[in-house]
Amino acid sequence: MASRRTAGDCWVGFDLGGTKMLAAVYDRRFKLLGMSRRKTKGERGPKTGLQRIIETMDEALASAGRERRHVRGIGVGAPGMLDLNRGVLLHGPNLGWRNVPIKERLEKVFSVPVIVANDVDAGTYGEYRFGAGGRARCVLGVFLGTGIGGGCVYEGHLLRGRVGSAMEIGHVTAQPNGPLCGCGRRGCLEAVCGRLALAGQAAQAAYRGDAPHLLTHAGTDVDRMRSSALAAAIRAGDAAIERLVRDSIQQLGRVLADVTHLLAPDVIVLGGGLVEEMGRLYLAEVRDALDRNVTDVFRGTFQVRTAELGDYATAMGAAALATEPA
Repeated sequence: MASRRTAGDCWVGFDLGGTKMLAAVYDRRFKLLGMSRRKTKGERGPKTGLQRIIETMDEALASAGRERRHVRGIGVGAPGMLDLNRGVLLHGPNLGWRNVPIKERLEKVFSVPVIVANDVDAGTYGEYRFGAGGRARCVLGVFLGTGIGGGCVYEGHLLRGRVGSAMEIGHVTAQPNGPLCGCGRRGCLEAVCGRLALAGQAAQAAYRGDAPHLLTHAGTDVDRMRSSALAAAIRAGDAAIERLVRDSIQQLGRVLADVTHLLAPDVIVLGGGLVEEMGRLYLAEVRDALDRNVTDVFRGTFQVRTAELGDYATAMGAAALATEPA
């Protein structure tokens, strides 16, 4: 594999999202040199998907004025269950992929070391190194979108299992015997506070006539209950939507209080689509819930911040992980 350093050295970070993919090229100081986005189109299967990953990386390199020979490492953030040691995506539900050897394929094509990480872990690491985490001793990242993912960087290293990722906070029980989660269990945080859970409740509120703005602009279609639609309904005065969102954030805060007792984080970073659209609301409610639910010894020992890197968190974190010693 390539090892000789040149003036054009670069690292590629890749975010393999459920609906989109993003490749970003960075120099040794992590200045963004170029990028490329594509739709994931996971329904075409992993063979085509891997080829699209390679093509997207090549497009990003071209936009950065670099060639494959300049690449010194590649980091990939992927959703789903992973074998981190082998760099295999065991199951990506949103992609419809199983047992995909991402690391092996990319190392064969680019002839450089490739690291594959959970996408939320990579995003948390990105925020730790370059964003809201501020390189604190212990950074807990929680990203809220359709589901809820978590990651933790402790003294500079991601917490992980022997083979797979850790910090699956979305599947911590928030409500015993609560709503059925996609994982098959009941009452998971994701099933209570994720966007899909909020969308279902919001659609019911609109159907009952309790959310007139939402009904006018999104109807009762759950697919249209995006984070932006919920935020717009709150701004327009749909009290029922604001109430259900605040209630869900309070439940999130109670779970975060329990996690705080376990990890004693210095910084809790909140990110994802829901937070991007309603950052002030999430910050205020989470801080309130934490203040009321942590024990006295933990009160005032941590900060809650919103993520700063946006769409680039996972790609940037993955690229940074690719520079770390094996």
